Amino acid sequence: METVGGKIFQAIPAIMGEINAVGKNKKNLQQGFMYRGIDDVMNAINPALVHHKVFIVPEILEQSREERQTNKGANLIYSICKMRFRFCAEDGSSVEAVTVGEGMDSGDKATNKAMAIAFKYACFQVFCIPTEEMKDPDSESHTGVKGKKQEQRELENTLIDETKIATIRNTIMKKGVSEQSVLSRYRLQDFSEMSFSAWNQAMQLLEKYKDK
Repeated sequence: METVGGKIFQAIPAIMGEINAVGKNKKNLQQGFMYRGIDDVMNAINPALVHHKVFIVPEILEQSREERQTNKGANLIYSICKMRFRFCAEDGSSVEAVTVGEGMDSGDKATNKAMAIAFKYACFQVFCIPTEEMKDPDSESHTGVKGKKQEQRELENTLIDETKIATIRNTIMKKGVSEQSVLSRYRLQDFSEMSFSAWNQAMQLLEKYKDK
């Protein structure tokens, strides 16, 4: 018997059951951190989408673009896209997800990057894609011992040290971006006020710039 609401409500749980974990298999060569690439997500979900005859239709709901200049005078495009993704089944039924993506590029790919980020997180959220295949260590935490997530939150809120301040300043100089533009983005007066979480995000964004 077909589920009320259409085949999409049967297809999505079936797809969830066929998607393997997507780990952080890509490495940023400059900073050494690992991340999950958009191609990893697409490769993980494509066979299940084809098998269950589900396709995805993107739509940009809102977009903002800002032109910035590096210290060398080169243009840099910063794009934010609010996206709606419609997940459709063969009988015409569908569900929607709305996510926001941000992208920066010195050429014409800022919007492409923003759309790709929005798509990646829409898929993670709709299909609940597993990100690790091992058991969550937090399930084994004991009274009086900090869980891994708590430790991670504390780390993210910790102010960066002199080494990380030097690192971000060197990266800003290498990319030809003004320090004030980075500080303004995070509403800071000085990098000594920057949290590790903000620093990590800023470093990932800066690595998308080409070297000056």
